[in-house]
Amino acid sequence: MTAPSAAPALLAVAHGTRDQAGIATYHALLDEIRSQRPGLTAGLAFLDLAAPTPAQVLARASGPVVLVPLLLNTGYHVRIDLPVVRATAPHLDVRTAGVLGTDPLLATALGERLAEAGWSAARTGADAVVLTAAGSTDPAAAADTEIMAGLLQQRLGQPVVPAYLCARTPTPADAVAALRATGHRRVAVARYLMAPGHFSARAQRAGGCLTSAPLGAHPDVARLVLKRFDEASPRTA
Repeated sequence: MTAPSAAPALLAVAHGTRDQAGIATYHALLDEIRSQRPGLTAGLAFLDLAAPTPAQVLARASGPVVLVPLLLNTGYHVRIDLPVVRATAPHLDVRTAGVLGTDPLLATALGERLAEAGWSAARTGADAVVLTAAGSTDPAAAADTEIMAGLLQQRLGQPVVPAYLCARTPTPADAVAALRATGHRRVAVARYLMAPGHFSARAQRAGGCLTSAPLGAHPDVARLVLKRFDEASPRTA
């Protein structure tokens, strides 16, 4: 991946998955990013479980690069992995953008994924949503998920509670059960995940009346990636 020195390239950095549908989803997101900004030099790399790695992509780069983490929360990858990635390319001007969450664009994308799965925000009273995140031991990541639950609740006008697939409680299944115990008959599960994979499959088994698709290549996710890219890009005259 190369770019003129005056025009930084975008390198989207995903966590990675062995799930081929997940890999295809990330590539579809990259296609959407390129369609929204023709002429942008953009590439994709994975921190784990898939190729290419960020170091492999950066080794072929010749101009400034902005790493945009396709991550929804802060955590280990942001604090540890991405600085290591930058250190592999001392010959380049490499900048790291902020993670995707939290942002109202994600609330819009989550709401539309729920609607695609059959959820109706027009229902009132007995409906609720469990926002299902991967989970992290980092308190900042949990705080981000709670903020996103609040943003989605504002959009839907219905209760939204966060849940976690690892490292924290409640689990999605426990959150669904707790909401039903307090009188919510229809409880949907919103997958606050980027792509199909191990966590996505576990979220499907949480017992919700429906489960939305991961965020994937939603146009608002692509817009958010470009927003983060612009925020971190070096200013040119």
